Amino acid sequence: MPATKTNPGRFFEDYRVGEVIEHAVPRTVSGGERALYHALYPARHALYSSDEFARACGLPQSPLDDLAAFHIVFGKSVPDVSLNAVANLGYAEARWLRPVYAGDTIRASSEVIGLKQNSSGKTGVVYVRTTGRNQHGLAVMEFARWVMVRKRDAQAPAPETVVPALADAVAPGDLVLPGGLDFSGYDFAQAGEAHRLADYAPGEIIDHVDGVTIEEAEHMMATRLWQNTSRTHFDATPREDRKRLIYGGHVMSMARALSFNGLANAQCIVAINGGSHANPCFAGDTVRAWSEVLDRAETPAPGVGAIRLRLVAVKDGAAPGALRGEDGKYLPDVLLDLDYWALMPV
Repeated sequence: MPATKTNPGRFFEDYRVGEVIEHAVPRTVSGGERALYHALYPARHALYSSDEFARACGLPQSPLDDLAAFHIVFGKSVPDVSLNAVANLGYAEARWLRPVYAGDTIRASSEVIGLKQNSSGKTGVVYVRTTGRNQHGLAVMEFARWVMVRKRDAQAPAPETVVPALADAVAPGDLVLPGGLDFSGYDFAQAGEAHRLADYAPGEIIDHVDGVTIEEAEHMMATRLWQNTSRTHFDATPREDRKRLIYGGHVMSMARALSFNGLANAQCIVAINGGSHANPCFAGDTVRAWSEVLDRAETPAPGVGAIRLRLVAVKDGAAPGALRGEDGKYLPDVLLDLDYWALMPV
């Protein structure tokens, strides 16, 4: 019998706390990456659309969209972390550490920082901290996430439970700003809206108005683009309803793009404080989004402030501002609950 050369993916009992996994297949990005990202999503933030706008803000050229960089790094980790995942459960302590530009080559590694077997004995939660680096070995971003992963053998003994202590939010003083960023001469007309940081008040709810119906072809193109090999997005046969789950990153990017209407000047995502994919999304669902302003902060960069936002993606006709029921659980139409910091002119 020939030796098996294919990779079935890791199961819960294959992980060890402290293990560092170097992920395969570095990715060199180009301007085509940005163009395809903007074809998949209605992304219009000026800093990521125009080299001239970016140069006027102190950058050498327009960077790759923040979430596109996130998807690349995330996708690298999937074959080693979540190929046999039941669900990606959440994010914390995500920081963008330097922009990604056309021509950069991105690779990734993950450290296992926690393990907890579920009471059923059939699955467990794996906690990892993933770092993406460029061709110079410089970190471009890092994030923690936790994933529910199947066990190969339900009778295998449970590992010692280790649940990492993760911060509820990235402190404003720990935000890393792109080098040279300067909004003191910011062109509000070219950006698309006149709203500054001071125009947003904590507690304010912004309905982003627009909606996009998710298609199979688009989410499958996105999943392939980021080289995300998770079976839940490709293979419909394990599910009784024969539906493929929409890649959660697709919902994140769609909601972020829709947030332009009302938050056009929230240019750079610099941190994710926390995030949950609250309910599954399927082709045919219409995604809409609303945001809640959580906080504001100063930064040392000229003309640049930071705004903390809750971005919520919902499907179909869910009302803006509605998030959880009386039982504390997410409402069934809520798809994504994302708490993040962005940079905005003061």
